[in-house]
Amino acid sequence: MNVRGGYGSRLCRTAATVLAAAALASCSSGDGTSGSRVGDFLGGEADPGFARASPEYALEFPADHGPHPRFQSEWWYFTGNLEGKAGRHFGFMFTIFRFALSPDPVPRTSDWGTNQAWMAHFAITDTGGGTFYKTERFARGAAGLAGARADPFAVWLHDWSARTGGEGSPFPLRLTAEEDGHGVSLELRPAKPLVLQGERGYSRKGADPGNASHYYAYTRLEARGKVTVAGQVHAVSGTAWMDREWGTSALGPGLAGWDWFALQLDDGRDLMFYQLRRDDGGRGPWSQGALVAADGTRLPIDPDDVVLKPRAWWRSPESGRRYPVAWRLEIPSHGLDLEVAARAEAQEMTLNVDYWEGAVTVTGGRGERGVGYLEMTGY
Repeated sequence: MNVRGGYGSRLCRTAATVLAAAALASCSSGDGTSGSRVGDFLGGEADPGFARASPEYALEFPADHGPHPRFQSEWWYFTGNLEGKAGRHFGFMFTIFRFALSPDPVPRTSDWGTNQAWMAHFAITDTGGGTFYKTERFARGAAGLAGARADPFAVWLHDWSARTGGEGSPFPLRLTAEEDGHGVSLELRPAKPLVLQGERGYSRKGADPGNASHYYAYTRLEARGKVTVAGQVHAVSGTAWMDREWGTSALGPGLAGWDWFALQLDDGRDLMFYQLRRDDGGRGPWSQGALVAADGTRLPIDPDDVVLKPRAWWRSPESGRRYPVAWRLEIPSHGLDLEVAARAEAQEMTLNVDYWEGAVTVTGGRGERGVGYLEMTGY
């Protein structure tokens, strides 16, 4: 698969380096691989002045669709599997991240003054064309360059955005991103209601109660619009997934990263499971998941009932990192025995932060079929 990457014409490399250094820690891992690991900036000690996730907090909407600037990190995350003419498959990932560099704004007279740094990642997998495109942008949260609001919902970084024209709901949602002749212009509508992940939207990541995040998702969105690859426009339709999460020090000590599965089965069920992976490669105690029935009912998954085994590995020629690109995922209590396989091995996001994020197929021992996205960090 041909891999392409780029920076937009409006993205200043110097600004990217400064923001990456401030918000994302070092760009050298010291183990012979390039780039930072996600866990390097989502874990560790944080300024005690930052807000912490709390099990007592009740999520409220539309307010919680918007930003939470007193938490250290936050993201609006979208993925999808789309089909064009003659069944040609495309996958996309579009995420906007917010990072607070301090708990409170620093008083400044300049309109450029801010304590908020923003980053966006965008990728397209063209399975039929055999290409994978990835890019990123950075901006400060000032002068309208990047930001978010709850109602009417919008989150943006320059002209990349997810926004609605209405009030009270983020849908129908218009998703727009374009760079170097690659882009998406999609309308998303929910096929299922919002799901609160974890314990009513409180997702533990470690023994410290504050080492957690607030987390909700739309696990099945109907998607329709256009995908552009190398300047060629394709009319597409399919399914998408939206995740929302915010917190402070979201990874506990001794954790290297995670393997996160977002799977949509043809029978209408959706599966979210992530295992927090320890430094020694074992599963951490705060892994969790849920099965969302076709009618939107959320069924929690006991992590002890999940058997997750890598079936095939791939080593990136860009970063030198080695990732499992095929998995067997068994959940006996829900009658699931699934094979999850990457549509293409080379779907690594080798940007200022290295991780693998890509489209997958799902097959099951009882005839299950499906699509999804897999994210792997900390390798």
